[in-house]
Amino acid sequence: MGQIKKGRVRRVQVTFTEEQWGLIERFRGIIGREDAEIVRNIVLAWLAEKSIIAEEVKKSLYQEASVKEGSRASQKA
Repeated sequence: MGQIKKGRVRRVQVTFTEEQWGLIERFRGIIGREDAEIVRNIVLAWLAEKSIIAEEVKKSLYQEASVKEGSRASQKA
């Protein structure tokens, strides 16, 4: 999927059963090489599949547009 931007990083410890890890291992070399990369990409893919990422982007863009519109209206007044 791509490289992480350098900067602030949050680390999370996650525990999987052997069965869960076996499923995750199937993706090695497909969506990542390192354990963290594979798990991160699975999470991001799930968020994208559920449209959570798209909804958040739309919400953010709507809020930015609202702020700009409010700013323009106050400049005209």
